[in-house]
Amino acid sequence: MSIQDRAQHQISQLDKELSKYSILNDFEKQTSVPKVYVVLGLGALYFFLIFFNIAGEFLVNTAGFALPAYYSLDALFSTGKADDTQWLTYWVVYAFLTVFESAVNAVYWFPFYYTFKFVAILWMSLPQTAGAQIVFRSALQPLFARFFTGGSTSANLRTQAESAAKTQ
Repeated sequence: MSIQDRAQHQISQLDKELSKYSILNDFEKQTSVPKVYVVLGLGALYFFLIFFNIAGEFLVNTAGFALPAYYSLDALFSTGKADDTQWLTYWVVYAFLTVFESAVNAVYWFPFYYTFKFVAILWMSLPQTAGAQIVFRSALQPLFARFFTGGSTSANLRTQAESAAKTQ
């Protein structure tokens, strides 16, 4: 399968996903511009603005807030707890990184900082990648676990369940 065939397959998959939204379907009917090209164009423009730091901080913080806020509200209204844990973890990691970023003043030390932050925020916030859980488990949990030893982190719960199973 050639690169062009794979790209066309991805575009058709995205078009199928975008067809779920009536506003995009209506826009496509009114303008005769395929909705997938509109979304890809707006995404490219968004990334271009971030890459060249034209309102980069605002755009990255909006991306770090808007999609996760939607999913967090959706999680609050759902009955399952797995999505609650995912989004609580995201917000803890996002808050920690935001405070750390402001303390270090990272923008002045790293070229293309907002481009890297944008990619990291997307990685952390997309449910398919679960990047916030990876950051939490690898960096924050080892750092702060000693302050919450009596708490109910997943490691403590696992240890308590194993010790309870041994005593029975």
